[in-house]
Amino acid sequence: MKNIGNTCWFSAVIQSLFQLPEFRRLVLGYSLSQNVLESCHSHVEKRNIAFLRELQCLFALMLGTCRKFVDPSAALELLRDAFRSAEEQQQDVSEFTHKLLDWLEDTFQLAVNAKSPGDKSENPMVQLFYGTYLTEGVHEGNAFSKMEPFGQYPLQVNGYRNLSECLEGAMVEGEMEEAATPQSVKYGQERWFTKLPPVLTFELSRFEFNQSLGQPEKIHTRLEFSQTIYMDRFLHCNKELIRMKREEIKRLKEKVVLLQQQLERYLHYGSGPAHCPLPDMLQYVLEFVTTRPAAALPSAQGPQEGLLQPETQLMDTQLDSKLERQDTKAEGGACFLASPSAQSSCAVLQPPAPRTVSEAELALVQTCLQRWRQETEQDVRDLKESIARINLSIEQMYCDPLLQRVPYHLHAVLVHQGQANAGHYWAFIYDQPRRSWLKYNDISVTDSSWEELERDSFGGLKNASAYCLMYISDTVARLAADEADGQLQREVEALPPELWHYIQEDNWRLEQEAEEWDEEQSCKIPQMKPSPASELQELSSESGSGNPSSQSTNPSSASAQRARTLSAEHARIAKEQTAKAIANCASAYEKNGVEAALCEPKEVESVEAQVGERALTAQAEPPQDAQDTEAAAQSSPQVSEVEIPSVGKIPVRSDVDGYNEEVMLSPAMQGVILAIAKARQTFDRDGSEAGLVKAFHEEYSRLYLLAKETPTPQNDTRLQHVLIYFLQNNAPQQVVERTLLEQFADKNLSYDERSISIMKVARAKLKEIGPDDVDMEEYRRWHEDYSLFRKVSVYLLTGLELYQNRKYQESLTYLVYAYQSNAKLLLKGARRGVSEQLIALYRRECLLKLNEMAASLFVSHEEACVAQGISILNESVIPCMHLMNDFEICREDMDAIQVMRNVWCSYLGREDMDEKLQLKLGELLPRLLDSSTEVIVLKEPPKIRPNSPYDLCSRFAAVMESIHGASTVAVK
Repeated sequence: MKNIGNTCWFSAVIQSLFQLPEFRRLVLGYSLSQNVLESCHSHVEKRNIAFLRELQCLFALMLGTCRKFVDPSAALELLRDAFRSAEEQQQDVSEFTHKLLDWLEDTFQLAVNAKSPGDKSENPMVQLFYGTYLTEGVHEGNAFSKMEPFGQYPLQVNGYRNLSECLEGAMVEGEMEEAATPQSVKYGQERWFTKLPPVLTFELSRFEFNQSLGQPEKIHTRLEFSQTIYMDRFLHCNKELIRMKREEIKRLKEKVVLLQQQLERYLHYGSGPAHCPLPDMLQYVLEFVTTRPAAALPSAQGPQEGLLQPETQLMDTQLDSKLERQDTKAEGGACFLASPSAQSSCAVLQPPAPRTVSEAELALVQTCLQRWRQETEQDVRDLKESIARINLSIEQMYCDPLLQRVPYHLHAVLVHQGQANAGHYWAFIYDQPRRSWLKYNDISVTDSSWEELERDSFGGLKNASAYCLMYISDTVARLAADEADGQLQREVEALPPELWHYIQEDNWRLEQEAEEWDEEQSCKIPQMKPSPASELQELSSESGSGNPSSQSTNPSSASAQRARTLSAEHARIAKEQTAKAIANCASAYEKNGVEAALCEPKEVESVEAQVGERALTAQAEPPQDAQDTEAAAQSSPQVSEVEIPSVGKIPVRSDVDGYNEEVMLSPAMQGVILAIAKARQTFDRDGSEAGLVKAFHEEYSRLYLLAKETPTPQNDTRLQHVLIYFLQNNAPQQVVERTLLEQFADKNLSYDERSISIMKVARAKLKEIGPDDVDMEEYRRWHEDYSLFRKVSVYLLTGLELYQNRKYQESLTYLVYAYQSNAKLLLKGARRGVSEQLIALYRRECLLKLNEMAASLFVSHEEACVAQGISILNESVIPCMHLMNDFEICREDMDAIQVMRNVWCSYLGREDMDEKLQLKLGELLPRLLDSSTEVIVLKEPPKIRPNSPYDLCSRFAAVMESIHGASTVAVK
C-alpha cells in the first residue's frame, strides 16, 4: 500500500484487517437498500457510508490489481477531519483503529436496523471484534458487579515480563477480601471475560506522559508474547478454579518471599556495614586458623616496637626496603638485613595467623569450621532449589489441560519504530495457507520469520517494539488455513458487478498509462536500425521481442503489456519455425487439394532444401515478375503483385498500414499464409469470421498432433512452436487460444482482401478478450517460461558445442547458467525445462577438465603458467563448485568436488614445490574447502542469438546425435 505521506499507520492496520478472510468478505459484500440510503440524512451517516465504499474499492484493488501497490488516498481523505488535530503529521494506531471500527460498526448497524432496530448483537462488526467482560469487586466494603463490552483491550507494559503477566495485572486489582471490621476500608476488583470475539486485539500501552518534561515518552522495556495463548484462565466460567489457583499462587509467592529472605541472611552475613556470604566467611576463618604462626622476633627488639602505629610501620618498611636494595647492590648482591627495623619489616609481610595454638585446639576448631561451612553451603543450595521449584510450580499453574481449551493464534503484530512524537509503523502478518510470516512495510511485502519478528517486536534492544497484537480464534485460524489455491481469484469473480468493473477499468487504465509512457520514451530516444552484428549479440528470448523499438524501459509496465510483447515475439518465432515444416505442401495444396498437401514426413523433408533455396533466392533478389509489378505499382500505388515462394503470385495492397514487403518475401509468413489458404472455400462461402475460425482450427489440430508425438533425443518439438510447449505442459486453454489467435493478427498479413479481412477479425477478437476471459498475469508467466526455456536451450547448445571444441572454460559458464535457469523451470514441471542430468553431466566434465588443466599449470613452476592456473581456479572452478553446493547436490557432483579437492590437497608439503607455491596454495585451499562465507559471482556468458529458428533446431539435432553416439557430427 502506497505511503502518501505519514500514512504508514493506515497501511499497517488496513493490511492486517484485509488478511482476515471474514472481515474482507464483510466489507466487500456490504450493501444497503435504496430505502435505507434515502433515509440517511446526517453528515456522520453519509461520511461513514462513503468511507465504507472507498474501503470496498481499496479492497477490490488489493484483490485484483495488476499494479505493484494500491493508492489509499480516497479513503484517507475522509479521515482527515476525524482526528484530534489536522496539523498532526502522524496518527496513533490505537486511535485510528478505534475510529475505524466505530465507523464500520455504525455503518453496518444501518443495515441491521432495517430488520432489528437497535439490536447491536446482530451487527457483524460487533460479532467479529467485540466481546464482553464482567467486573466484580468491593468498594468501601460494598460489593458491586457490572457487565461491559470491549473491542481493543488495553494492557500496561511497565512492570511486566510477558503478555500473560500483563493480562493478569489487568484482570485483578487490589484485594478482594471482605472487610474484616466495619471501620476498615477495602478495595479490589476482578474482571472476567464472558464472551471473547473471534478477533482479539490487545493495545500495548508503550507511551506515557512525562510530567517533569511536559511531553510524552515511549517505553522501550522488553515484553515477550507467544504465537499461541490460552484464554481459559481469564474466562468467567472458570472463575472458581482460577480463584483457587490464584490463592495457591499467592501462598507460594509468600513462601518464596520467606525463603528469599532466609537466603539473603546467608548470602549477606554480618552485623556491620560490610556483608559477606556466610560459607565464604567460615572459609576465611578456617584459612586463618590453619595458617602457621610467624617465627619469634629477636630479643634485641623491644616490646614497644610491636606497638608502632600503622603509619610509622609503613614508613619504616619503605625506608628499610630502600636501604636493603642499596646494601644489596653495594655488597655484590649479598642478601641480608642491615638493621633491626629491616628485620621487623619481614614480620609485617607475613599473613595473619594465631600467635599460639595447640594441636588439640587446632583440630577442634578446624573440624567445627569445616562442618559449619558444609552445613551452610548445603542450606544455601536447599534454599535455592526450593525457590526454583516453587517458581516452576507457579509458572506451570495454568498448564492444566482444563485451562487449554480456548486457544488464540497470533495473526498480526503492528510495530512502531521511533519515539513518542515521531516514528514509522509496519506489520508482521501470518499467512495461514503458506504457514509463514510476511512483513508488510508500505509498498514492500517480504518473507519474514519468527526470529525477525521477535527482534523487532519484543523491545528492549532498540527503539522498535510491538504496539498492537491481533490474535484470532482457533476457528478463524482453521478457516484461513483451509483456503485453497486460487481463493483470491474466486473472490474477485464473486465481487459485485460494480467492483469487478472498477478493477477492470483500473487495470485497463494502467495498461493505457504504460502505453503512453512508452510512447513518450520512444519520442525522446531516437530510433536507430540495429546492425546485424548487434543483433547477433542479443538473445531474443531474453528481451521478449525481436523489435528493439518495441521494448519498454519502464520498470513498472503492466503485466498485460509485457505478456503481449512476449507473445508477439513467440508468434514471430512460431511463424518462422512453422514455415519450414509446411512450406513444401503449400504449392501442392493450391494445385491438387488437401490430399497432396498432407504428404508423408519423408516427402516433406525431401523438398525442404529446395524450398529453403527458393526462399533465400527470393529474399536476396526478387523475381523478374515481382520487379515488373513493382515498376507498375509506382504508377498505380494501390495494388501490386508479389510472388511468395511455394505459394505463387499474390496481389498486394501497398497502401495498407504496416505492410512490409521484405517480411512478405521471407518464409516466415508461409505458415500463416497456408492456414489462410486452407480456409479459402469457407471464407468465400461464409465470410471472414468463419474463414478465421477454419484457419484457426486447422493450425490448432496440426500443433496438437505434434505435441502428442513421442519426443526423441535428437528432436525437441517444443523448440518448433511455442504452443507445443504450452500443450505439453497443460497450459490453460485460454492461454493457448489467445497465443494462436495473435498469429492471425499480424500486420504483415495485408497482402490481399481475404488475408486483410481475416487479420482484422483476429484483431477485433483480441480486443474483445478482457481480463475476465484470460488471466493476463498467468498469460505473462507462461510466455516468460517459454522465453526462459529457449534461453536455457541456447545456453545448453552453446555450452555443448564449446565443450566439443575443447573450449572448456567458455563452455562451463554457459552450462552453469543453463543449469541455474533450468532449475527454476523444473520446479513447475518436468516438461518445463530440458534434461537436468544432461546439463549436470557436461558441467561436471567441464569442471574436472578445467581443474586438471589448472593443476597442471600450477605445478609447472613457470610464473606465467602458475598465474594462468590460479586464474582458471578463481574465475571458473571455485565459483562453480560453490554454486553446485548451493543447490541440492547429487552424489556424482559431490564425488567430483571431492576428487578436485583431493588433487590440490595432495600438493601440500611436496618437496619439489618451492615456498612461494606453497604459500599460494595455502591461500587457495580455504576457498576450495569452505564456501560458507564467500559471495560467489560468476561472469555471465555473452548473449548469443541463433541466426534463425531453424539454426537452433539443426544445432540441437546435430549436438544430440553426437552426444548419443548416433553418428560423429562436426559442429561448426
